[in-house]
Amino acid sequence: MFKRPALALAAGAALLVLAAPAVPAAAAAELAETVTVDPTGHVSADGTVTLSGTYRCTGSSGAAFVSSSVSTSSTSATHGSTTLIQGIGGTIAVCDGATHRWENTSRPSPAIGPGKVSVEATVAELRFEGILPLPRIHADERHEVTLTKG
Repeated sequence: MFKRPALALAAGAALLVLAAPAVPAAAAAELAETVTVDPTGHVSADGTVTLSGTYRCTGSSGAAFVSSSVSTSSTSATHGSTTLIQGIGGTIAVCDGATHRWENTSRPSPAIGPGKVSVEATVAELRFEGILPLPRIHADERHEVTLTKG
């Protein structure tokens, strides 16, 4: 007695799935929000660090930006192993679906010398929920970068 309604429901669901338009792979990739970090950054003579890369984001309704940070590790006999995370600037982001370049510059303290560091770049926006601005992450990426003198 319950077989016919169940079969009708299953057939209807199958028709909905088959009738739904498929998103082409190229269109799906175009909609992806991304952030990249260039494999090389620069440290100037005065200790200013410059990092760069690309980003793509969509659907921003608040202020959006690309932030970056550098993680360095050190080991000492008295303090053991420590990781220091330092912010390296921020850039306003345009979330229009196109790929854009970003470049952040800052002079961290303590200074960072040339060599390998871990860099995290994030595309985020601040959206107001009531009176509170809450972050919405569009893309986040972590890469090892070589800082060179320059």
